[in-house]
Amino acid sequence: MLNSITVRDYMTRHLLTFHADTDLFAAIDRLLEHRVHAAPVVDEHGHLIGLLSADDCLKNIIDGTYYEEVGGSVGASMMREVFSISPETDIMQATELLVRGGRRCLPVVENGKLIGQVSRHDLLRAVKQFAQHQHDKR
Repeated sequence: MLNSITVRDYMTRHLLTFHADTDLFAAIDRLLEHRVHAAPVVDEHGHLIGLLSADDCLKNIIDGTYYEEVGGSVGASMMREVFSISPETDIMQATELLVRGGRRCLPVVENGKLIGQVSRHDLLRAVKQFAQHQHDKR
């Protein structure tokens, strides 16, 4: 059953991450280069402290244009309240959290440290592989 498959099996482990003191425009360049909508922000110990999304960057630009202060650091623009999950969360729980929460991805944290991220794409891959495996067993 799908609820026996954990996020650990399908999460992305090699992530684009930022630090709070990263220049916002450098972060925007990296988001565009890696073709991702958002990236976790970690401290020097690998603890998750925020999330920077394209929406956060655009909001900074809109607000900054109004006040004639565009740019700054990732820390000034990131979301600080980030919902994260355990690597032992099952695929169905993670899917529900993404869909019902309107999220695109969820950081995966173990022992306080960021170890990965699971996205809608990762979960679709898990469901597809599970369905193919079930079909092949028949």
